[in-house]
Amino acid sequence: MRISHIELYSWKNFRKVSVDLDDRVFLVGPNASGKSNFLDALRFLHDLASPGGGLQRACDERGGVSKIRCLAARQDPDVGLTVDLSEGKDSLWRYEIKFNQQPRGNRLPILRREVVSKEGKVIFERPNQDDEQDPLRLTQTALEQINLNSSFREMAQFFEKIFYLHLVPQVIRSRSELIGNGQLAEAYGRNFLERIAKTSEKIRDARLRRIRDALVIAVPQLTDLNLERDERGLPHLVGAYEHWRPQGAKQNEEQFSDGTLRLLGLLWALQEGEGPLLLEEPELSLHSGVVRRLPGLIYRMQKSRKRQVLMSTHSYELLSDVGISGQEILMLIPKGEGTEIRVAADEIEIRTLLEEGMSPAEAVLPHTEPRTAVQLELFDS
Repeated sequence: MRISHIELYSWKNFRKVSVDLDDRVFLVGPNASGKSNFLDALRFLHDLASPGGGLQRACDERGGVSKIRCLAARQDPDVGLTVDLSEGKDSLWRYEIKFNQQPRGNRLPILRREVVSKEGKVIFERPNQDDEQDPLRLTQTALEQINLNSSFREMAQFFEKIFYLHLVPQVIRSRSELIGNGQLAEAYGRNFLERIAKTSEKIRDARLRRIRDALVIAVPQLTDLNLERDERGLPHLVGAYEHWRPQGAKQNEEQFSDGTLRLLGLLWALQEGEGPLLLEEPELSLHSGVVRRLPGLIYRMQKSRKRQVLMSTHSYELLSDVGISGQEILMLIPKGEGTEIRVAADEIEIRTLLEEGMSPAEAVLPHTEPRTAVQLELFDS
């Protein structure tokens, strides 16, 4: 399954948007246009369905409903989203959620609407009669309640498999506890080494061999990559490097460059899961020659696992791959009443340029550049 369509209502930058999603999606736009917030809407579904999650925690981790609600929202104060899940060309599931906060008291997030449809037929809808008798039930979604989601548990389990990745090399190196142990800490790399260590040895070694084969291209002196434990039992990724000494030299993640760690984490994540993978600027810290080859690498790996990948990017090099179609690129355009989303292929000028052989970088990025960016040349310190 994949997420084939999404609608956002009063969600952060977006007052109301509706867009189809391909197997591979590139989100482009100016700074603060909402690329991360778009990915966060999908991460929100994961947080609702994952163990220990739910509506209250998902909203709390985002600062509460008032921090999620779009600043341009007026008459309709509800926040929400709708997603369609498809298998092949067939639409299978639709999930809609809208929520607000209690008007008085502790201001808990509260459901205003929750609807599940299967193959176009509504099979579950709230608020219902039970909610009217016990309004406190509306502080929880059906996704997070086993006794309520039995008829659509397949969909809930799919949401649980959504994985957001934005590895911070220093978090991996230090196993920093300053960012806690939540879902976002996992995305930053808090337990990255432990996750690798917990993978069965056969699968882990096979994945690390594939990663090594890719890394030796990007990091020419690297000759091997393995997982080893220190005297305290803590796992470390250890790379062997060519050296003037006959046996070479070894380094672990504490000595790896930021680019090596981020590429290693990306390659592991592409092999690890099954659900949609959400990537924040995968080009960060990488050489432009490597970045130009990322779209093809991601395409080949996602096709082998039949996995959807959505990524935000500012990179000219990443979008220089002519294999990227205009249908895969979503342009985020900030407006006074909230950010708009346009499919690049739907813009006649862009579609014409792509058909004439221009790269997506040449055809699309000029349309997402801030109009006043040229004024930076006039800045005088």
